[in-house]
Amino acid sequence: MEFYEFIKSDYNRYSGGKKLTIRGLIFYYLFNRSFKFLVWFRLAKSKSIFRRLAKLQYIRFSRKYIIHIPLSVEIGYGFYIGHGTSVIINKNVKIGNNVNVSQFTSIGSNDDKGAIIDDNVYIGPGVMIVDDVFIGHDSIIGAGSVVTKDVEPNSIYAGVPAKKININPTPNKYIKDKWNINE
Repeated sequence: MEFYEFIKSDYNRYSGGKKLTIRGLIFYYLFNRSFKFLVWFRLAKSKSIFRRLAKLQYIRFSRKYIIHIPLSVEIGYGFYIGHGTSVIINKNVKIGNNVNVSQFTSIGSNDDKGAIIDDNVYIGPGVMIVDDVFIGHDSIIGAGSVVTKDVEPNSIYAGVPAKKININPTPNKYIKDKWNINE
């Protein structure tokens, strides 16, 4: 039941680290569209008996909320989609743990290679990540940036094309590891 750990970790990111309860799970499911999408995304990738229903719901919410993340995308624990709309991710992308992706973000590729996004990365609104770049851990990509080259770990990038503007003085400030699945 690996999907349970994924859903629990996603819930903890959305709830700010609160303990998983049925009431809390229902609340975030009903009132947070990106969490609702992630629940069905995780279930559709699982080997549970609900997989067929989950795939239908995954397709439904993908179209409704304009969140296009193919089931082939590898996403780690504690994934967070800000504002729950307009996210497009290429089928070959690999995403680490504790990654925030904001609205109007596109992570694409011109070939069969996809970006690799390491742990604890914050991607601001309107960011475009192009081709098979590597985004290092504890990095921040500023709003409206276009990333065409690798991003160094523990750094802040912004602009078109994105350039290093600073080192990240407070790694994990926004995306602290709050999804401890061993609780």
